[in-house]
Amino acid sequence: MLWRTGLAVLLGIAFLLGQTLTASARSAPESFADLADQISPSVVNITTSTNVARNTQQPMPQVPEGSPFEDFFRDFLDRQEDGSPQRPRRSSALGSGFVISEDGFIVTNNHVIEGADEIQIEFFSGRELDATVVGTDPNTDIALLKVESDTPLPFVPFGNSDVMRVGDWVMAMGNPLGQGFSVSAGIVSARNRALSGTYDDYIQTDAAINRGNSGGPLFNMQGEVIGVNTAILSPNGGSIGIGFAMSSAVVTKVVDQLQEFGETRRGWLGVRIQDVTPDVAEAIGLEEAAGALVTDVPEGPAREAGMEAGDVIMSFDGADVADTRALVRRVGNTDVGKAVRVIVFREGSTQTLRITLGRRETAEGAVPAAAPNTPEAPAEKDMMGMSVGTITPELREQLSLDADAEGLVVKDVDETSEAYEKGLRAGDLITEAGQQKVSTLEDLDTRISEAKDAGRKSLLLLVRRAGEPRFVALSLE
Repeated sequence: MLWRTGLAVLLGIAFLLGQTLTASARSAPESFADLADQISPSVVNITTSTNVARNTQQPMPQVPEGSPFEDFFRDFLDRQEDGSPQRPRRSSALGSGFVISEDGFIVTNNHVIEGADEIQIEFFSGRELDATVVGTDPNTDIALLKVESDTPLPFVPFGNSDVMRVGDWVMAMGNPLGQGFSVSAGIVSARNRALSGTYDDYIQTDAAINRGNSGGPLFNMQGEVIGVNTAILSPNGGSIGIGFAMSSAVVTKVVDQLQEFGETRRGWLGVRIQDVTPDVAEAIGLEEAAGALVTDVPEGPAREAGMEAGDVIMSFDGADVADTRALVRRVGNTDVGKAVRVIVFREGSTQTLRITLGRRETAEGAVPAAAPNTPEAPAEKDMMGMSVGTITPELREQLSLDADAEGLVVKDVDETSEAYEKGLRAGDLITEAGQQKVSTLEDLDTRISEAKDAGRKSLLLLVRRAGEPRFVALSLE
């Protein structure tokens, strides 16, 4: 009996101890001082200087006509224009950064050093060194700098931002408002935020971030950099607890490429895409609204591998594709020249394509291939809330269509119709219906009949405006 009582007591003590340790692990750190001491030597202040040419074309001040001041100001401006050239003024900017290697590589934001003639690095110890630019990436707002030092520099490692959870403690350090080295702490407020860039993957935090913090590090509690402080959301320019740091998952790949090549080298698939909406999914027979819908396939890797407009990319290089943003990031992070397997949904079944990726930076100006021209006699018909007709020479010139463009022209749209609500307007060009090309009214009638016979509730149209394609699903009811 006694041993049972003793066992119960021991179990109770162990349970209470476990609860205490769990509560302690989840509570706020007693102090951030040790962590601040650990990482401070690796964080730097950045001061840039830029020569800005003065504007010599100064406007004439507004004075009454005939006033004696009129001649005075004219003579004054003439002397400025006829005299020696005015010296350019100096413009300065402040920011933050951090050292990532003992031989002097430093990470900061591109907007901190963009256009700078001189870049000076100030260390926590007060030491100052001049820096040169190794490479920049405006797409993620990351820049890599280099300083030369006779002695090894203290540096900080990158951590894994993907394991950070909402509610985890983080600490930011930088040069807010030019006040010098400053530390702030907070938590991860949100993950995977997108602001405006194609490759955005921001960590949102309530740690105080202000102007001058740009380019500074966001640390986890192990002293690892899990983000680069980049932007704030504020109605007054000051911190209101909504700051954004580009995740280390993005930054490390960019930094590695800048360090090796001096530029980024992102994978390129060679397609135009849009998200799959529920009505689009229903129109093509897809069970759920997921993947990336291909709207156009210009000359490039995807076209060479057999991808077609209307395909839905379901999987890329072994990973499921949730939406267009996920696909763009995954393709961009894949090595140029790598052969990947891409699974697409096409005409009710899946197909696997093997595609060798190109390089995005050299393919930005790729021009989509054009379809052959099949002129038809003029015709016009009202259907699906629109008045559509075939292309005439007059319409081709009026809408600035390419000589080989084909399809049906939207001549008018009923403002009470679903077509109008979904953005269709006069002048749009319908090039596909039901994922098949259309060039005559009979083609469109046939696609509508086929969709109804198949039990579809909507018909998928490929619409081009000023050359830009997008899919729109219109109800057949």
